[in-house]
Amino acid sequence: MRHKTTHTENLNALRRINGQVEGVQRMIKDGKYCIDVIIQIHAAIHALHSVGDKIFIKHIENCVKDAFLGKSKREKAKKINELAKVLKSLHKLT
Repeated sequence: MRHKTTHTENLNALRRINGQVEGVQRMIKDGKYCIDVIIQIHAAIHALHSVGDKIFIKHIENCVKDAFLGKSKREKAKKINELAKVLKSLHKLT
């Protein structure tokens, strides 16, 4: 089962994040105060987490839901394993 997933609604957020990262680079180049740089880095990280959360929720609402509404036990098991794997991976990052 293939899904056409679009992420166009996240592109503006990612462009803003890109601008934040470029701003951090300028701050470092200009020798700005370390704490101010750290705050901006964490703001960009938070924004990336937000986009990732939105994509993850969309995946559950669409791809996972479709698999569970279908008849294929194989697809259902595949989605469960996929979610378990990504959650385990995300826990390693925190």
